[in-house]
Amino acid sequence: MRKVFLVVSFTLLCIVGWMAYINLKSLYLLLILLPLIGMGLFDMYQSKRTIRRNFPLLGRMRYLLESIGPEMRQYFIETDLEGKPFNRLERSLVYQRSKHENDTRPFGTQLDLYEVGYQWINHSIKAIPFSKVDLHPRVKIGSSQCEKPYEASLYNISAMSYGSLSKNAILALNSGAKQGGFYHNTGEGGLSPYHLQHGADVVWNIGTGYFSCRDAEGNFCYENYEKRAQYEQVKMIEIKFSQGAKPGHGGILPKEKVTDEIADIRLVSKGHDIISPPYHSAFSNPLEFIEFVKLLRKGSGGKPIGIKICIGNKSEFIAICKAMVQTQTYLDFISVDGGEGGTGAAPLEYADHVGMPLRDALAFVYDCLNGFGIKDQIKIICSGKIITGFDIIKTLATGADLCNSARGMMFALGCIQALECHSNTCPTGVATQDPKLVKGLVPEEKSIRVARFQFETVKSAMDLMASAGLSHPDQVDRSVVSMRIDRTKIQTFAETYPELEKGCLLDERSVPKEFIYFWKKATVESF
Repeated sequence: MRKVFLVVSFTLLCIVGWMAYINLKSLYLLLILLPLIGMGLFDMYQSKRTIRRNFPLLGRMRYLLESIGPEMRQYFIETDLEGKPFNRLERSLVYQRSKHENDTRPFGTQLDLYEVGYQWINHSIKAIPFSKVDLHPRVKIGSSQCEKPYEASLYNISAMSYGSLSKNAILALNSGAKQGGFYHNTGEGGLSPYHLQHGADVVWNIGTGYFSCRDAEGNFCYENYEKRAQYEQVKMIEIKFSQGAKPGHGGILPKEKVTDEIADIRLVSKGHDIISPPYHSAFSNPLEFIEFVKLLRKGSGGKPIGIKICIGNKSEFIAICKAMVQTQTYLDFISVDGGEGGTGAAPLEYADHVGMPLRDALAFVYDCLNGFGIKDQIKIICSGKIITGFDIIKTLATGADLCNSARGMMFALGCIQALECHSNTCPTGVATQDPKLVKGLVPEEKSIRVARFQFETVKSAMDLMASAGLSHPDQVDRSVVSMRIDRTKIQTFAETYPELEKGCLLDERSVPKEFIYFWKKATVESF
């Protein structure tokens, strides 16, 4: 192809020369031709890209088509049920509800009801009139040791940091949370002024980097923590162990996104990627962790203290439960993130193959807490692709008390799933720090959509509960949802995930055989 390129280039130059002989204005064609030939010659003699070297100029089309491949698939190829991680129907539902548009569907479902894994809610002959259902259910979070329990909404904004998201995105989310009466989780990037500006309830997420509460060496600083934990808007404190998209990896904020302001908020230096370690330096075993919980509870003035975790090694979570029982010190909540959770940047192998899926993790966490007899002290919050009312029902049935959503809220902001969160080129201004792109997102407009999406989603969940004869999220159990096991067999979640007997994990003699290996391995002296 290199010889062909040279022959074609020479031929075209000759043609232009002949045309110029007839009309000098034809020389203007060289303004197009010469740069193209120059690019082709450069391709021939560069050594880094084989395709371009072997196919001068023409090879560039391959990289162009590859770069726009996601957009081509999304707009011209994908069906309603394709598209990852969220298909077109799911994205459209969020857009419609956030804009208060009609979200009904004509002509029946597009789903294959006989496909393995298909799930549905078991409705009741004694369905409750929707007019009698509370559209704003609240869930009380706070153990017997919590001095300032918090009444949370059923559906809230999951952890997303300022830095990963733009200033305008954070402002829109916070304002939407204020309008709708639900909380806004800060993510591990620290407590920014934009999380506080509109006065919404805030959950302060503290990760391994201890952003906004660290010293110069990156260690936890009690004084910096205490000052911020007692802000009136901070309703709960969440210690981040791991997240579903990249558990055991730590957090990454590319240096391209690190502005002077972000560096000041996080108490870090600028000019390099901000890396959160994969582990906490403030404690090294379950007993030390319990002491850390006591310290945070004291510094907050008695607010609910919890953890965010993606379940990996089961014995480590059991060890935390053992430490709580032994010390009689309880977390107020546990946020369970499934392996299907999202993030701005994660290695492919971590996103695909690390972390327990949400439904399995929820069932495990609930059964552990119930098995140790401490579930009544601790509320379970869950996150991981929860964007519909039925998603909420499924998680409640498995063991959750309330839910969070990150990507659902991003869709409400206008996210189009461009998959450019890590590149600082998000076209909708949601996941970027580029001022020109951020300007396109108007917080005053998008905040209304966030509030409306949350309300409509909770409304949908409560409507489904009413169809099942239930009036409150507390009444949803594992018998409410069924799942197809194979083409001819179905089971309720109660059959698929049989609950442990309360207190059975307190004594080795009553530990079920499927738990005994991890139970014996778990110790309060080490993770």
